[in-house]
Amino acid sequence: MKAARSGTKDGLERTKIAVMRKVPFLQRRDQIEEDDAGYLDVVVSEGKHPPPQLSPMPEGLTSHQVVRRHILGSIIQSERSYLESLKRISQEYHRPLMEADPRILSQRKIRPIFFRVREITQCHSMFQIALASRVAEWDTNEKIGDLFVASFSKSMVLDVYSDYVNNFTNAMALIKKACMSKPAFLEFLKKKQVSSVDRITLYGLMVKPIQRFPQFILLLQDMLKNTPKGHVDRLPLQLALTELEMLAEKLNEQKRIADQIAETHQLARSVSDRLLSKQLSSEQGSLVLCETLIETVYGERGQVLKSKERKVFLFDDVLVCANINVKGPPDISSLVPVGPKYTMKWSAPLQQVQVVEVGQEGSQSKDASFQQSGARRPSAAWKTLLGPPRLYQELQELQHDLSVVEEVTLLVGTLQGTYQNLNTTVAQDWCLALQRLIRIKEEQIQCANKCRLRLQVPGRPDKSGRPVSFMVVFNTPNPLSKISWVNRLHLAKIALRKHEQHQHKHTHTPCSLLLVFIGFISNPSAAAEETTSGRPLGYVHMHIPAAHHFPSGLQP
Repeated sequence: MKAARSGTKDGLERTKIAVMRKVPFLQRRDQIEEDDAGYLDVVVSEGKHPPPQLSPMPEGLTSHQVVRRHILGSIIQSERSYLESLKRISQEYHRPLMEADPRILSQRKIRPIFFRVREITQCHSMFQIALASRVAEWDTNEKIGDLFVASFSKSMVLDVYSDYVNNFTNAMALIKKACMSKPAFLEFLKKKQVSSVDRITLYGLMVKPIQRFPQFILLLQDMLKNTPKGHVDRLPLQLALTELEMLAEKLNEQKRIADQIAETHQLARSVSDRLLSKQLSSEQGSLVLCETLIETVYGERGQVLKSKERKVFLFDDVLVCANINVKGPPDISSLVPVGPKYTMKWSAPLQQVQVVEVGQEGSQSKDASFQQSGARRPSAAWKTLLGPPRLYQELQELQHDLSVVEEVTLLVGTLQGTYQNLNTTVAQDWCLALQRLIRIKEEQIQCANKCRLRLQVPGRPDKSGRPVSFMVVFNTPNPLSKISWVNRLHLAKIALRKHEQHQHKHTHTPCSLLLVFIGFISNPSAAAEETTSGRPLGYVHMHIPAAHHFPSGLQP
């Protein structure tokens, strides 16, 4: 009401909305923080709005009705626990930190940590009031799906949760940084955890909004399974599941992007090359794909020497491989996930990175000197180094042996005498055995290649200036991941080539046009004179694309 009395238009409109809705439990604070503008505080009085409570189960219910009642009880309990967790964040952490004297953290650092917690609490306080009303009439109507649709399909819910999810990674980073720089804050978090009944940390409380909609989805899926066809609640439940799944998918994608941006910023800080560091930190939209892959290093005989996790970042013009360090102070990591720290191992221009599949090694450039990172360059043929290529060579050897044995079989058939263990039957058995070994080897190559991403990456030139390349082998989590990497690499390189061609075209077209006009302007007095070819002197003959638009009156 203060905003309305002071005559502000926005304040008056908000007051009108609150009055029109006739919601007596909505109250406005005298002061609204700048980042909370547009949201209404919900103060729930348990006297006026008691929490949802199921009445005793009536007799004569069907098996589906009994199960649906139990699931409704789980929804009530789950929502009550969630709302209590949200209130604990505000009452046990946010408010004490804001009111602490002397200050533990500045308000400038506290607000981003708890961004949108209050608004999420408001949304679920309103949902709890509506849920209590629906639970009170459950035995009469048995409807819950429409309540979820009405409560969580609003744009405000998506906006509030989106803000929270997008800020979550940043909030955890702020908590970690404050723990390391402010011993009083670290001690505050430890005391709160020790004094809590369930020993849950601040991180454990703050991650609950991230998990809330997946929990709702599981409960509603159970409810739908136990809702017979033709039931009044079946269609609303299906609509509710569709809404919640779409909402959860959007939030998951936003969190994935936010995490990737944070990881890219962290990687940029570890890069010594200033140009690359600036590129990584300023062009977040250029990140195409990033994933944790297992790098495998092979020895001279194809044996595995070592394997280690790497974080691989695919940008639209560069590929970056980074080391992962997850070590952190144990007293901090027990309160909040420290998260991995990345340091760049190598980077390569995308156009110079080649995907090498099994059997393609012979087609690679012989001018490049190949060597496996982390191992000495062997004297043997380089294609026997990397596991699957070794299998491929063994397959070629088996195929060679089979052709020899087939020739031997023909020769054995021409023998005049009879010899033990040297006849056509034995020779044919040799052929069948080799064919079985070939099939086994082909299956081994196929299995090894499904999750193995092999890249030829440019290295530093040798002393004579010749290009040097090395082969890196990554194991992807599953075959689909490898397919995704190969496709994304290919498409990114195509897009990069088109972009370079587009830039090249646009940088040359203006120069071509300029030459046309220079021919006229440099010698205007001769423009009227005709040559034997019928063209004015000073005319420059040049092909100009028809698609180019000229200013009015300047047609060629």
